[in-house]
Amino acid sequence: MTLFSFISILIILIGILLTLIVLVQNSKGGGLASNFSGSNQVMGVRKTTDFLEKATWTLAIALLVLCVTASLTIPRQGVDTNRSVIENQIRNAVDPTQIPEFPTTLPDAATTGTQNPNQE
Repeated sequence: MTLFSFISILIILIGILLTLIVLVQNSKGGGLASNFSGSNQVMGVRKTTDFLEKATWTLAIALLVLCVTASLTIPRQGVDTNRSVIENQIRNAVDPTQIPEFPTTLPDAATTGTQNPNQE
C-alpha cells in the first residue's frame, strides 16, 4: 500500500467522523448534550459541548493537513515534471511551412486532352 492510499483512507475515516460529530451537535446548544439532563453526571452538559467543539476543530484541522499531504504524495509515474503538456505539444507541432502544397488550379486542357467547360 502506498503512502497516498494510506492517507486517502485516513481522509475518508476523518470525513465520516467529522460528519457524525457535526450531526450530533445542535446549533442551539442541545444535541447530544441535551440527553444528559442529570446533574450528577461525570461529564456534564457543558463539558460535552466543549468536547464536541474541540473534536470538530481537531478533525477539521487534521482533514486539512491530510488533504495537503495527499496532494504532495500523489504518485506521478511516467510524467515529466520538467515540461508541461502544452510545452510538449508546441515542441511536437508540425511546422506549417514544411507541409507539401497541393495544386489548387485545374490542369490545362492541352495536357489532359479534354476541354475545360469554363473556358470559351
